[in-house]
Amino acid sequence: MRRNIIEINEEKCTGCGLCATACAEGAIAIIDGKAKLVSEIYCDGLGACIGECPEDALTITVRDAEAFDEVAVEEHLKELTKEEEERPCGCPGTMAREIKRKANIGHRHEIELQSELTNWPIQLRLISPNAPALKGADLLLTADCVPFALADFHPRFVSGKTVVIGCPKLDDAGYYVEKLTEIIKNAGLKSLTVVHMEVPCCSGLTMIAEKALSASGINVPVQDVTISISGEVLESVEVA
Repeated sequence: MRRNIIEINEEKCTGCGLCATACAEGAIAIIDGKAKLVSEIYCDGLGACIGECPEDALTITVRDAEAFDEVAVEEHLKELTKEEEERPCGCPGTMAREIKRKANIGHRHEIELQSELTNWPIQLRLISPNAPALKGADLLLTADCVPFALADFHPRFVSGKTVVIGCPKLDDAGYYVEKLTEIIKNAGLKSLTVVHMEVPCCSGLTMIAEKALSASGINVPVQDVTISISGEVLESVEVA
């Protein structure tokens, strides 16, 4: 039968996983770093996922396809729920990895370290757009996992900045865009630094920032920083 069904442009797809999260039927999964249609019978053709794609890689097309099957979707979602107990999400970033470290030989020198954090709260969901710490600030928007991977996170990134944190995979990305847009409009930021992990879903934090800047209509210098799982700065680029 001919009907509406999702079509994915793999050349445009970056594997961020936002479309997979938005699909209530579980019709899309990230496979080998790209969004894939798991099965035609899981796709209702309504296109709820399209608005979540920052790369315009999703469209609705009309073609011959198997009919949407609500019963099959229900069973599929049950299986996905079962898998969630062992694997939090379908993106490559959840793959278990062991990080080899060289053992520290010799005496450890005890150094008293001081936190560089100057604002609270730091969760993007909790901080008020009118918080005094945001006024004229150099804002650091960082993914939750970054401070655990990067040994010198405080002196390297926190010093001199107001900090907000969030997870683009597990949290409400749409809400984050709205909240960050309000912050940008109200705060008169000097700059915005976005720091995220190398896994594809974590790059969604940059997309959240870009959407918020576009919605605000305000030009703020943005630095985008990618951190490896082993704790290295892989890339630091200025975002136009």
